[in-house]
Amino acid sequence: MKRALAFLFATATVGLAAWMVFPRSRPPEPAQSPAAASSAPAAAKPSPDAKGLHEARWYTSLADGEVHCQLCPNSCRLSDGQIGRCRARQNIGGKLYSLVYGKVAALHVDPIEKKPFFHVLPGKRAFSIGTTGCNLRCLFCQNWEISQLLPWETATTPLSPEDVVAAALRSRAEAIAFTYNEPTIFYEYMLDIAKLAKANGLKTLVISCGFIEPEPLRELLPHIDAYKVDFKAFSPEFYTHITSGQRDPILRTMKTIRESGTWLEIVNLLVTDQNDGEEEVRNLARWVKENLGDDVPLHFTRFHPMHKLSNLPATPIERVIRARQIAIEEGLKYVYTGNIPASPGDTTYSPKTGQPVIERRGYFVMRNTLVNGIAPDGEPIPGIWE
Repeated sequence: MKRALAFLFATATVGLAAWMVFPRSRPPEPAQSPAAASSAPAAAKPSPDAKGLHEARWYTSLADGEVHCQLCPNSCRLSDGQIGRCRARQNIGGKLYSLVYGKVAALHVDPIEKKPFFHVLPGKRAFSIGTTGCNLRCLFCQNWEISQLLPWETATTPLSPEDVVAAALRSRAEAIAFTYNEPTIFYEYMLDIAKLAKANGLKTLVISCGFIEPEPLRELLPHIDAYKVDFKAFSPEFYTHITSGQRDPILRTMKTIRESGTWLEIVNLLVTDQNDGEEEVRNLARWVKENLGDDVPLHFTRFHPMHKLSNLPATPIERVIRARQIAIEEGLKYVYTGNIPASPGDTTYSPKTGQPVIERRGYFVMRNTLVNGIAPDGEPIPGIWE
């Protein structure tokens, strides 16, 4: 354990490896159209054994040894041996177990701006971890090498919550970020780490698709400082056909986060000719203003060909820039762009005077004129600044 922890810590600190992922050879997944994607649970691993596994939260036992997972809107009902659609939770002997608790597949120390959070600890670093699995099936997933795998299909390193927090403190990062794959599916691990992190003076950040039920979300939020939701599209059809998920639960998640007082930022990846139309962008901006407020940061990022949408071209840069303009026209105060060369969308401006208060170049802060969250013109800028 000490050797593994030292190796992971060294890797994270010097920044030599963003991924601790070494996929083993496995047969390719059968071809399947987006519309045909099913919410059926994954196949079971032969001879399931609960030894060494962590019992899951948020499930109920049913008749005949079945369990009903109530963590996310997939709402999987699993017979003995079956694994949930997230590939991370399994019914073993009538109890639901996490298959990924303490099994780290990706670890790195990143600039917080890379998450991206632009109103959280500018210029600081996040000790970032992820496991395997996800409860969506996004055809454009950039981390599919871990998010679409079962835990035994890639190398992972065992790290307890205590190990993670100790390594984060040694790295001198200011926060722990749950990221890379979908943190909801390693809920128990995330919750235990977050509680320990807060007790040790670290901020806690969640980078999520937002596909989670309200009750477990409300249990988690008191232990989380900032939550970034990757909102895929305002179109329900996009969610159905491109992510195999649902839009409305994510809208509900964002409202719940906002109401809780946990800091919220939203990212919308603009996929070429799929969700980057002006009307859709305008509808999203209006919804954010009307339901969350005009001071919630909204990031529009550029799609690059990836995973099962590698046939599409990258999003035209002008569409990303235009999306930002539309959101500003609709009254949002803090609108950003990502995955494009340096642009005005990298910078935070004071809504009062329009003057830059945090200037960035990519993921790096070049100048920050805020003092305790107050701009030089006296305008308070919302966020987490210390």
